[in-house]
Amino acid sequence: MLKKISIALLILLSTNVFAQVESSQTGAWYMYFFNKKFENSNWGFQGDIQYRDWQGIGDMEQLLLRSGVTYSPDNSNITFTAGYANITTGEFGESNDSSGENRIYQEALIPNKIGKRFYITHRFRYEQRFVEDQDFRTRYRYNLFLNVPINKKELTKNAIYLALYNEIFINGQTNIGDDRTVELFDRNRTYLGAGYALTNKIRLQLGWMNQKTVNWGKGQLQFSLHHTF
Repeated sequence: MLKKISIALLILLSTNVFAQVESSQTGAWYMYFFNKKFENSNWGFQGDIQYRDWQGIGDMEQLLLRSGVTYSPDNSNITFTAGYANITTGEFGESNDSSGENRIYQEALIPNKIGKRFYITHRFRYEQRFVEDQDFRTRYRYNLFLNVPINKKELTKNAIYLALYNEIFINGQTNIGDDRTVELFDRNRTYLGAGYALTNKIRLQLGWMNQKTVNWGKGQLQFSLHHTF
């Protein structure tokens, strides 16, 4: 009986935390993406460092560190990645409590160009998640990216471009332990932004993303630096 009461209290507290997320308050994500392909090789590496804040600065939502090894088969524009991520997630509001997650992931990145200006990329990602105080979980993700240069036909130095994407997340399991469950649908992210190519290998991007989960929805400003070594 004591165990059942404790589980009920945990569920109630979790519901209250989600309810406190202020959907009208815009948060912010600060991101650095990097990738490198070794010369005369099919191999390389890529990754990202992200600091996400519930309110812009001062209330950490997440700190995400992720990197992986890439492989591009001969005569193909597909890039496969196998990697690892460490995530620290903070609670919304005044609480300093946080939880940790270790994550292994595999992905396939498939770029394509339509016409002279439309750069489309499909990203399929499969994650194995080791979340603190939860059972082992998996998740499926699909992201469709679109970049459209405005003043040039290529994403080269001094190009100004529009950037859009939509990503959907689907949980592989709904039972996460101790009689707790999550929905099959995890979240959806829709993004609209603009970018500028400082060089052929460095791009700056600013945009706005709306993220919706089962429990809440929230807008996020995104500031990102994209760096190809």
